[in-house]
Amino acid sequence: MSQRIRNLIYIFHKIPKIFLWFFLCGIVFIYCLLFYNNLVKPYSYRWKALYGKTSYPYGYVRGIDISHYQKLIDWSKLSNAKIQGNAIDFIFIKATEGNEMQDTLFNFNFNKARSHNLIRGAYHFFTTQSCGLEQAKFFCRTVKLESGDLPPVLDIEFDKFNSVENDNSLKKEILNWLFYVENYYRVKPIIYASFNFKTSFLKDKVFDDYPYWIAHYYVDTLSYEKKWRFWQHTDAGHVDGIDDYVDIDLFNGNKNDLIKMCIK
Repeated sequence: MSQRIRNLIYIFHKIPKIFLWFFLCGIVFIYCLLFYNNLVKPYSYRWKALYGKTSYPYGYVRGIDISHYQKLIDWSKLSNAKIQGNAIDFIFIKATEGNEMQDTLFNFNFNKARSHNLIRGAYHFFTTQSCGLEQAKFFCRTVKLESGDLPPVLDIEFDKFNSVENDNSLKKEILNWLFYVENYYRVKPIIYASFNFKTSFLKDKVFDDYPYWIAHYYVDTLSYEKKWRFWQHTDAGHVDGIDDYVDIDLFNGNKNDLIKMCIK
């Protein structure tokens, strides 16, 4: 055994036990703090949502978005449902995906939303399997928007957004969809995208001209500095009339602002 190790052992034995306990407690405290900040705190909203305990920021109009994943909905219950005491005023419904896939419950849900006096909107799930123009034409053939409906929505979801950050061809296809649909309905479509994808990939000024629906879960406030219209706050909401989890959305404005945004 080297002299250095002997010296360390000697010093260790000379330290009062109370200081050793303080030292060990400090190590445990730092470990628990790091564990909470990195593994517990970031997902606490998620756990609350799963147990139906999510709280939503005040000052916004409440809404939801649905697709066939919510299965058959009890529209009588849904039309009278409350989200923390607030009525559901709007609903986005999945219409199409790619250039040939129509949501199996779109027509049924779209008609039910209108008959139950909910402000409705339709969205298209964008894919890279076909060009943007083909997808736009398919959406317009499928969705008959009327006065009082919300503008059409382009749902853009890519998990690995960094892999397409420099892919100008993808941006071109997205713009082709937006331009065609805007010309068809005579209203600017809404862009739905995550916070990261919008700020990393859709940061060109041309995309800022379109109303933005931000997907950013489990936070009290948004750090997005530019203008936004809708905020998808959670993907694990609970409302009467829907047995499964549902996305809860907030509109940045009051009910009159929402009505003004609708197609005339």
